[in-house]
Amino acid sequence: MRRIQDPAFLIFVLAVSAAFAWIVLPLFGAILWSVVAAILFAPLNDRLLRAMPRRRNLAALLTLLVIITVVVLPALFLAALLLQEATNVYARIQSGAIDPATFFVRFQAHLPHWLTGLMERSGLSDFAAVQAKLSAGIAARFQSLTAQAFSLGQSAFGFVVALGVMLYVTFFLLRDGKTLSARIEQAVPLQADRRTALFDQFITVVRATIKGSLVVAAVQGVIGGIIFWALGIHAALLWGVAMGFLSLFPAIGTGLIWVPVAIYLLVTGALWQGIVLILCGLFVIGMVDNILRPILVGRDARMPDYVVLISTLGGLEVLGFNGLVIGPVIAALFLASWKILAKQPR
Repeated sequence: MRRIQDPAFLIFVLAVSAAFAWIVLPLFGAILWSVVAAILFAPLNDRLLRAMPRRRNLAALLTLLVIITVVVLPALFLAALLLQEATNVYARIQSGAIDPATFFVRFQAHLPHWLTGLMERSGLSDFAAVQAKLSAGIAARFQSLTAQAFSLGQSAFGFVVALGVMLYVTFFLLRDGKTLSARIEQAVPLQADRRTALFDQFITVVRATIKGSLVVAAVQGVIGGIIFWALGIHAALLWGVAMGFLSLFPAIGTGLIWVPVAIYLLVTGALWQGIVLILCGLFVIGMVDNILRPILVGRDARMPDYVVLISTLGGLEVLGFNGLVIGPVIAALFLASWKILAKQPR
């Protein structure tokens, strides 16, 4: 391990590094996702380099075009559709075309007597008050989402700038990524074997998080949305996105969406729709994770589910959407560093 001979210079390096981090903090998300994209699509870039070994710029540019075509454009299209559908649902609630109170009454009418009696004994017999709170809560939630969407539209210029920075940095990371990573690895004041282990773990977890979590979440969301659409359930796109998001959490999963909807269909008389949704939820949506994740990631790269859940929830709470990647990465580095420490001779 390299020793720092001049403590004053080390303090200067840390101070300058902190100042640089402060300067680029507004673009932290763009830089993070450029690193993620470069790591995820590095194998494709390497294949192109083997086909054209002296044309690094062209290989990086072609890889970037693939990223734009496969990831960026579909994500923007989905976001536009989601915003449109959320706005339409909110407008229907405001106009009375969708009345949550009516759904509540229909649900109440099909409840068994023992459950109705239990709710009465629990102090939940005032259905009018519950209906009012439910209607107000759902309306307030959609109003909040609409306000956030309007705020996002107002900051469209900032989003375009961040997207441009992300793509720009991704190009150079694809082109010069190996050189940059080698320099960073050499600069870290750790023994060579520990540096290699930590860097390998970092790359493995980033790829596992994207391929094993976001890709699986996207597939489950798409399948769930298609099933909801086929069954004639309103706002299938919103439900599909919700299932995709919840599938990121191992202990929660898509069942938090399709199970209540299936129960509602059953108790309101839509028996075959409810049965079909239960079967699809168990044997189609639920099996995607068990089948697809080992193929994309492999079982050796997986962390315990409780660690994934805690780190993902904590990352989301602290860092927002960026925490989907940073939370599991920090958890994986935490586990790897303690594993290395445990192997040290006593």
